[in-house]
Amino acid sequence: MTRSSVVDARRIVVKVGSSSISGDNVGQIEPLVDALASAHARGAEVILVSSGAIATGMPYLKLDSRPTDLATQQAAAAVGQNVLIYRYQDSLDRFKIVAGQVLLTAGDLENPTHRGNAQRAMERLLDLRILPIVNENDTVATQEIRFGDNDRLAALVSQLVGADLLLLLSDVDALYTRPPHLPGARRIDTVALDDDLIGVEFGDVVQTGVGTGGASTKVAAAKLAARAGTSVLLTSTDRVADALAGAELGTWFDSAPRA
Repeated sequence: MTRSSVVDARRIVVKVGSSSISGDNVGQIEPLVDALASAHARGAEVILVSSGAIATGMPYLKLDSRPTDLATQQAAAAVGQNVLIYRYQDSLDRFKIVAGQVLLTAGDLENPTHRGNAQRAMERLLDLRILPIVNENDTVATQEIRFGDNDRLAALVSQLVGADLLLLLSDVDALYTRPPHLPGARRIDTVALDDDLIGVEFGDVVQTGVGTGGASTKVAAAKLAARAGTSVLLTSTDRVADALAGAELGTWFDSAPRA
């Protein structure tokens, strides 16, 4: 698959981060849904992997910053997941699309029985033209059973369903040779499957007020999905419609041939 053939993708996983759809950016949910609905309307099967449960729940717990203790994180996730799904469904109602909530832990995809159950459920949702919205099950997840980040979860979901395309969305429009705010940073257009990106300066993993992430986690997730046969496009959330329309933007990761 190439950028220009994205419009022909049969099965698409889209991952969006907390900072893109919560707090001051909650208004980005509607244009994100517009883009997903457009792909859905042309016949694609679309799965959304959405962070944001903890960030969405924080105001209801009267928290000004992301909690550091596990119990409060779990409480914020329990409240926020409900609100987050409501916001997505409220927006999807404009297109008469029904969302299905799928909450996973790393153990669900490591245990063969649980993995099979998750795969069957996901396949049936897609058969029924439901739009699955996947998130880590933060209410019960502990450090020992976490994916680490939702970029990795999105890559694993892409493997689980045999996705043609994984679209990784963030606050940055592409991968750069060094953090884009630094002098001399250049956009990387395409990453070959065997390109180890030697010399690329990722910077540190970033913890914001609502979530964690960074270029290195996205590259690791992109490589994981690409090795399994899923092409990957990394770009910013505000460019999702153009990305799904096959525009020449972001950073494209070539994939291995699917067995």
